[in-house]
Amino acid sequence: MRTRYVGTTLLTTGALLLGTASCAKNDTPSDAAAKPRAITAVAGCGKGSWTDPADRSPDREPARCDKGAPAPVELGKPRKLTIATGTLSAEYVAPLEMAVKKGEFKKEGLDVKLKVLPTPDALPLLAKGEIDAQWAAPEAAVMNGILGGFDIKWVSGNFSPDPKSKSGLWVRLNKGQSASQVRMAGKKMGTLIGKGSVASYPMNIALKKHGGGLSKIQFQQLGSADVLTGLQNGGVDSAWLLDPIWRKVDSDKRYAFLGGQPQGEPLGGLLYGPNLLSKDPDAGVAFLRAYIRTVNTYFRGDYKKDPAFVAELAQLLKTDKKVLEETPSLRMDWEIRSGTTDRLQAAYKAAGVSEGDPLPESKTVNRKLYEEAVGHKP
Repeated sequence: MRTRYVGTTLLTTGALLLGTASCAKNDTPSDAAAKPRAITAVAGCGKGSWTDPADRSPDREPARCDKGAPAPVELGKPRKLTIATGTLSAEYVAPLEMAVKKGEFKKEGLDVKLKVLPTPDALPLLAKGEIDAQWAAPEAAVMNGILGGFDIKWVSGNFSPDPKSKSGLWVRLNKGQSASQVRMAGKKMGTLIGKGSVASYPMNIALKKHGGGLSKIQFQQLGSADVLTGLQNGGVDSAWLLDPIWRKVDSDKRYAFLGGQPQGEPLGGLLYGPNLLSKDPDAGVAFLRAYIRTVNTYFRGDYKKDPAFVAELAQLLKTDKKVLEETPSLRMDWEIRSGTTDRLQAAYKAAGVSEGDPLPESKTVNRKLYEEAVGHKP
């Protein structure tokens, strides 16, 4: 099953944060304190290469440059970069894997290695500079790490769902009951995803629409093979079903979809540590430039309309082509919406997994590097 979120073991990560925070801090100025970098116009990246971060319209078109843009700008000296990711089989990781395969990183002078590491293992390594970036999400563990002194920022988005996607909260209906009559308070929800995941945010929205909320339901964390089974056999009242598992109940009137990730709002993407934020921002921009160029070239619109590309994608992700075809294309999106980390932190507080006061966006997000990559002056 392709997972779109990475669950976080908060206790494990918390211990790592305490043991690593002191050595993760360094004397290098943070990205916010660094000298402003010059931004110049980029050929092929016009008005459409940027959207207002405050725009969260469900029908918002994601930013796009022309195919092949932004053009590579090879670094004077080659760099080797290690990027952690929780999986190499999920569709949302495909732009990075395609960039490696098509040589887009090499065009920038980057030798990129994608390394599979779960968030609890990767986060302290990112903070210490032992890996360069993390393809993940600003989960509760990330927020708690930044609060503890980690120099980490969310620097680009990954995707938002297609309007036809029903990945999210599904409930088993009682006889004669409609979705509008469902009340979630006191109910049991089965999920592969922990409370510290970014999925807590859309979960909370869906639950509140039906008289619930993260503090009013019972969570039962289940294995990937057990979430759907638990919903079907009555072990849980509802379940958070990911792609493509929700297709198995989509046409069954005994179940109803209550909501998923907000359309037009990416909840994950690239996290940078001190290496690419402040020690070598040229490499940080180069990496984003290659990623953005890959999205513009290979993941425009409904990229699954091309059978040859779907076959190539299936081979790259080591998954069945039919599985990819069962779900709509993702809306690949490198931008970050205003206030997303505020909304995430509110959900983490509701779930009881956050530490301290909420962090302002200036401490959690950096849009400057992708703006430089496409030549946008805020």
